[in-house]
Amino acid sequence: MTKAQMIIKDAERILKTEHGTTLKEASGSALCAAVARATLLAVGDDWAKSREKLEKGRRAAYISAEFLTGRAICNNLNSLGLLEEVQKLLSARGADVNKLEDEEDSALGNGGLGRLAACFLDSAAALDLPLGGYGLKYRYGLFKQTVVGNEQVEVPDDWTALSDNWTIRRDEDSVIVELSDGNIRAVPYDMPVIGYGTRNVGTLRLWQTESLKEFDFALFNDYRYEEACANKNKAEDIVKVLYPNDWNIEGKRLRLKQEYVLSSASLQDLLRCYEKMHKSYRALPDYAAVQLNDTHPVLAIPELIRLLTKKGVSFNTACTYAGKMFAFTNHTVMPEALEKWDMALVKSVNEEIAAILKRLNRRSLRETGLSLIKDGMIHMADLAVYMSFAVNGVAKIHSELVKTSLFPAWYRLYPERFHNKTNGVTQRRWLSLCNKELCGVLASHTDKDFVKDLSVLGQIKPTKQLAKELAGVKQIKKKQLSKYLKHFFSADIPESFVFDIQVKRLHEYKRQLMNALSIYDLYLDVKAGKLKDLPPVAFLFGGKAAPGYARAKAVIRYINELSCLINADPDVKDKMRVMFVPNYNCSLAEKLIPAADFSEQISPAGTEASGTGNMKFMINGAVTIGTWDGANIEIAQAAGEENEFIFGARLEEIEKIKDSYDTKAIYESDEHVRRAVDSLTDAGFADEDGALSELKTSLLEGASWHSADHYYVLKDFASYREARLKAYETYAKNKAAFDMMCLKNTLSSGLFSSDRTIKQYAEEIWKI
Repeated sequence: MTKAQMIIKDAERILKTEHGTTLKEASGSALCAAVARATLLAVGDDWAKSREKLEKGRRAAYISAEFLTGRAICNNLNSLGLLEEVQKLLSARGADVNKLEDEEDSALGNGGLGRLAACFLDSAAALDLPLGGYGLKYRYGLFKQTVVGNEQVEVPDDWTALSDNWTIRRDEDSVIVELSDGNIRAVPYDMPVIGYGTRNVGTLRLWQTESLKEFDFALFNDYRYEEACANKNKAEDIVKVLYPNDWNIEGKRLRLKQEYVLSSASLQDLLRCYEKMHKSYRALPDYAAVQLNDTHPVLAIPELIRLLTKKGVSFNTACTYAGKMFAFTNHTVMPEALEKWDMALVKSVNEEIAAILKRLNRRSLRETGLSLIKDGMIHMADLAVYMSFAVNGVAKIHSELVKTSLFPAWYRLYPERFHNKTNGVTQRRWLSLCNKELCGVLASHTDKDFVKDLSVLGQIKPTKQLAKELAGVKQIKKKQLSKYLKHFFSADIPESFVFDIQVKRLHEYKRQLMNALSIYDLYLDVKAGKLKDLPPVAFLFGGKAAPGYARAKAVIRYINELSCLINADPDVKDKMRVMFVPNYNCSLAEKLIPAADFSEQISPAGTEASGTGNMKFMINGAVTIGTWDGANIEIAQAAGEENEFIFGARLEEIEKIKDSYDTKAIYESDEHVRRAVDSLTDAGFADEDGALSELKTSLLEGASWHSADHYYVLKDFASYREARLKAYETYAKNKAAFDMMCLKNTLSSGLFSSDRTIKQYAEEIWKI
């Protein structure tokens, strides 16, 4: 019996025993649960051996507030090389394999930070590297996004109710996390990360918070029902949602508790594994490297010191150990995005941590003259740089900015600590899983396994015939996406249109507003008959705005208002369509990205640390319309700048003009800018609360916390218009040349595999 046949047999038994149904009659959720459980049984022995091996030798731990894993069934079966066989066996027994799509995305992340972490675990498993992940098991994740009356509306994403099929509760490894207002239990749930083409199975350990005393029977009998469950609710609130709104002190405290629980539970687990084999802590720095994914888990540094000193290690020795174990990844170039916490707030979460932070501050002042605590606030990034042996940015330009703009004083003291590790994405999900058609074409031109080693694509010769074949694949993916959008959203996006796609977290610096304003400008020209050669274009957006981020939510409103205007206009509907795709997540990305002709990567130079969406689009043969920013630069260098459409001011120019930038002069002198910006108030769009008007004010006058047009929308507007019109013209008038551009992007994408990135971490930082 093959492994696939065993999975089907076990799935049938699980369905019969636990659901009282068959493969043919099972609901989507029941079928997903049964196949997942059966797959876990199939990898059980390999997983146990891999965990045992991980704990015995030198290892690395990747601690992150987010792991955006996406749907797991097809990805895991694909990694096992069993996906097609399992699908055939299911179909032969009358099961609807499309029901595997009913599995919900695990709501454990939001954007690129979390997806990067998931890609890294995938690569480490495929490369047989001893890397484990630590995260939190959020009940509702961020939120599910719906659009009502053109507005973003957030609803709970209760993903665990139907789709928590891949986590195994490990009560025996539970730990107690000490909090000033009452200790809690952190219970680990393990999720397998199945390595492609290997028997190695990695582990993502997720912590769920529970009360030490969940129910007070005496209070309940005294009719005090809410008080009887108060401890349970308070403990569970810690991991209810990802990034709880922190506009007030209670929100900040909850968010800090999250970060402390993640840090404490993970470090306690690491020490537990170490203590199985060692009686002293002298070899601890040789046992593990701990990668801190941004500032969220940086409390792990004082927590390790706290835990070790409680075990009898001196403070100075504990600091030495910490300095040899921790490495820090910075993901932002914007100082306001670097976490800072009020020391009084830290004390309210854990007094001992606050005391250790003060001691570390005094130590830093003695050793370096630099303070970690400023105006009563602990600066987490400064703490991370001071107490880490390695600090890395995530693209070449970003890593230079980390040294010269973010941490110049630290760089002067410790230049050897600073590294670049350009991000990457796993080709298992972002090519093999989401674009079987493209894989089939590529496989016919090489006998090497590019799913195992993406750099193999660089050995394929870019011929006209291959470019034509890839164009055929693109049309298939566009047809699939068009059908999907019609079925699930009743959206009419013709497959014959050019697909211009911007999907990512909604934030001002990502400049979805510039894209939308440019679309309005093009709309007026098309309506006036001025752009007769413009091919029909569908502009697709997707992304969530943080619940408290009013300006980002106003941009979503504007995009949807624009969609209503353009899609209903008989003068232009055969030339332009606009759609905001609700609830953008990993699964939607797997459908949108392979269908894209153009990838919008339009942040102002010096703001996007790297980007990973740009890499996923590149692998799937989309051409970048983008700025000289983040990994766009390395993408253009790899594929050839002539195979992308690069626009906008470069970092050097922005540095020169930022103190004299005159937005009103641009507004008054450029008709295209003026009419686009005026549409925010003069196009008849719904704006009862003045949110769109405030967007206009932010561009022309600024706000109390920033100057006018903080992200240079107006500065780059004309250049952006020129670049996208040139892109559309190339598509319309020289399709063969455009197809070759797409091909060269795909064949040059090997550099952007997370396999390459994780190898660099493993060899240059973690020494594993």
